[in-house]
Amino acid sequence: MALPAPSPDATVVVTGASSGIGAALARELAARGHGLSLVARRRDRLAALAEELRGRHGVKVAVHRTDLTADAARKRLLAALERDGRTIAGLCNNAGIGSIGRFVEREPGAEVDVVRLNVLALHELVARLLPGMVARGDGAILNVASIMAFAPTPHNATYAATKAFTVSFSEALHSELQGTGVSCTTVNPGPTRTEIFDRSGAAELQGAGLALLWQRPDQVARAAVDGMADGRRSVIPGLTNKLAVAGGRFVPRTLLLPLANRLGGEGLVDLVT
Repeated sequence: MALPAPSPDATVVVTGASSGIGAALARELAARGHGLSLVARRRDRLAALAEELRGRHGVKVAVHRTDLTADAARKRLLAALERDGRTIAGLCNNAGIGSIGRFVEREPGAEVDVVRLNVLALHELVARLLPGMVARGDGAILNVASIMAFAPTPHNATYAATKAFTVSFSEALHSELQGTGVSCTTVNPGPTRTEIFDRSGAAELQGAGLALLWQRPDQVARAAVDGMADGRRSVIPGLTNKLAVAGGRFVPRTLLLPLANRLGGEGLVDLVT
């Protein structure tokens, strides 16, 4: 139950690969010799990353410009992966977007898109690609969640709920897969210096709080791929994030929720760390 050894006839699919943790996952996997299928909306960034990885590591890299919130686009992606002809040795579901603010004040369509990307796209890609892995008897899935998965978070209600789904689904799936040769690993990052804050309309939260609470994408990616390679159920990178998860699990919600609600979006980073 681990990520298979690199092969020229195999690929690891990485979604949300144009920046942040996704790009870092692609670099980490390529450095270990894995061929890649990079998925994101920004073709220019994907093309630049693919060229970098081919030149630096000599691996085969395919680029798939895809808006994973769209049903038709996901179908086209799956068809393109099949036409590629390489065995899908791994799937890294990293694509995601945040949602910061009071739910009632958020634009409904934007909130639905958070669920479409963070939940529906992840779920469908696993559902479509997992059977082939199980039939072969090897393969590994990595689903990127968050430390926010472990407690409801006012002013971030939809995002935290989508990550709670990711953890629950992934950990149950990992258990179901025992004995198949396939694993499902969840990585739960804390505050990470990525563009998700800009895309979520909360650029002012980037880097807020103590610097030691923040991680770089490459640190998260290294821990995640190590866990994927070992077939682990769950990875929580960093001591402060482990403490945050423990707090989310064990602090009574009668205490946690009022505090989180008073802090609101401005205090979000301090709360979750």
